[in-house]
Amino acid sequence: MMIQTKYHGEISIEESEILKFEQGIPGFNDEKDFILIPLEQGSPFLILQSMQTVELGFVVVNPFQFTADYEFDLSESDKEILEIKSEKDVEVYTILTVKERFEETTANLQAPLIVNSKKNKAKQIILNDQKYPIKHHLFAQTQLK
Repeated sequence: MMIQTKYHGEISIEESEILKFEQGIPGFNDEKDFILIPLEQGSPFLILQSMQTVELGFVVVNPFQFTADYEFDLSESDKEILEIKSEKDVEVYTILTVKERFEETTANLQAPLIVNSKKNKAKQIILNDQKYPIKHHLFAQTQLK
């Protein structure tokens, strides 16, 4: 199927690529269906593109590529909602706030996106761990791995 996107114009996707956020994303509760699109070939950055609203696309990244000591546990409730049976089916992303000077870009480590890649179910969870900021400077102390 063909869809319009914020950053890539019209692209072709497979229905099997659609991620279902059954509860929406906080602040965007009516947005339930998204796809992940590479920002550009070979880049670690992706676009989480709404299927409903063309103008809604979040820049996301796997936080483990930039933050060595990032870890958290999923609640049993979240595992049930996402139908997670195996850790290998889990992908984690964080939403970025892209700054004009890209080196100042921040990642929201307090609210990661959890994806069950096997079931195409996703949810943004809010961590109750104060050591992870909402505005973690992506390039502050680490180099891209």
